[in-house]
Amino acid sequence: MSKTHIQYVCQQCGRISPREMGRCPQCGEWNSMVEEVIQRSRPPAAKHASRGSGVRSTPRRLTDIGGEVDERLPTSINELNRVLGGGVVPGSIVLIGGDPGIGKSTLLLQMSLDLAREVRVLYVSGEESERQIRMRAQRLLQSDGDIRVDNGEISGLIPEDLYLVTETRLPVILEHVSEIQPGLLIVDSVQATYLPELDSLAGSVTQVRETASRLRELAKTSGTAVFLIGHVTKEGAIAGPRVLEHIVDTVLYLEGDRYQSYRLLRSIKNRFGATSEVGVFEMMGRGMVEVTNPSEAFLAERMVNAPGSAIAVTMEGTRPILVEIQGLTSPTSFGNPRRTPNGVDFNRLLLTVAVLTRRMGLRLADQDVFVNVVGGLSIREPAADLAVAAAIASSVRNQPVRAETVLIGEVGLSGELRTVSQMPVRLNEALKLGFKTAIVPRQLRRAETWSEGIEVIEERSLRQALKQALIEDKG
Repeated sequence: MSKTHIQYVCQQCGRISPREMGRCPQCGEWNSMVEEVIQRSRPPAAKHASRGSGVRSTPRRLTDIGGEVDERLPTSINELNRVLGGGVVPGSIVLIGGDPGIGKSTLLLQMSLDLAREVRVLYVSGEESERQIRMRAQRLLQSDGDIRVDNGEISGLIPEDLYLVTETRLPVILEHVSEIQPGLLIVDSVQATYLPELDSLAGSVTQVRETASRLRELAKTSGTAVFLIGHVTKEGAIAGPRVLEHIVDTVLYLEGDRYQSYRLLRSIKNRFGATSEVGVFEMMGRGMVEVTNPSEAFLAERMVNAPGSAIAVTMEGTRPILVEIQGLTSPTSFGNPRRTPNGVDFNRLLLTVAVLTRRMGLRLADQDVFVNVVGGLSIREPAADLAVAAAIASSVRNQPVRAETVLIGEVGLSGELRTVSQMPVRLNEALKLGFKTAIVPRQLRRAETWSEGIEVIEERSLRQALKQALIEDKG
């Protein structure tokens, strides 16, 4: 006889509760507990036993296992290869998350058109029709010189091993995979895919977890590389990709302001490569275009000798990126002045403002302080503290920062400068872009030599660094 069991699952963190709760005790979200009805018509042991592939596993010696360590499928998109660690690993499962409309489907369709010339690719869409995807592929292929469009029909060097299907039922998708035997499977999206035997709605935590588990079994047993697309929403109605991070091998986030053209593909978890790597793209009419030199792109519209502008060198994984940090101070109209950061951590901004007020004597208690990182980049490391402090001081004093100077360093509570990692790499990137001076913390024991061709000014305190960075007003 079947038994009915009711439970409440948080759509943010996946916590299961036997009773309804207004606020999830684990993640603190309100109204995120959704009722789910579970029916069991057979013992749990028999249910879990039938979920496998039916093939009994056999222990093998490590020396008997073949395959090269660096066996990958490299794509022609170098920025994607960087984030993945060198290419697509057969048998891996990758999750790409991001806001709706950020460009996840476009990027994976570009990858499919590229890899379909080497392996068989199955693109499963549960949100768009086949005609919509074909129109997007036509737009992407028009930028290739080997492709021509005649009367709306695509002709030329089209990969024949790219298969497309519109389906949301996971058992049917697995049947297509068994029939086509693809080397690459793309599921767009995991929130739209569901198992009919589960009573919960598509996109719930139960459906998403079960779907990802089945696809992981497929990837590990067949060697097919699986890419999942996941949406991130502020509400709690649809489960975000955070509940899947322990299931998949690689977690990528496509970030960026929807009103900006730049997109950052960030690696959060990667079992086959380095984490915290970043690939930079620009969303254009012909798709996601690689930005091979992001520092130059972020500084292209910079106004030289403008008060409130400073250049920082931040590390995104193993890549140094030069960004412009803008600071603006304005007399406040309220009792409590505002501190508004865009692209920097709010607490780091409060720390920097407190140091400037107490150690430097700047009057910021009656000033609204705004800090912006140009290009939509989010800086998470403290190496940009000195540039943030210089931008704020430059605005309040109305003294511009020297045009050909970069500022690198962490600011302590005593007003001292603390060194940061990978300093030679940062200085080399600044030298490539034509900067002649770098203001950095003084190192008592230097293990690496500085780059030749750039003047390095080492200072111990924030006061000394700002004295070197700001142009004195001679009027």
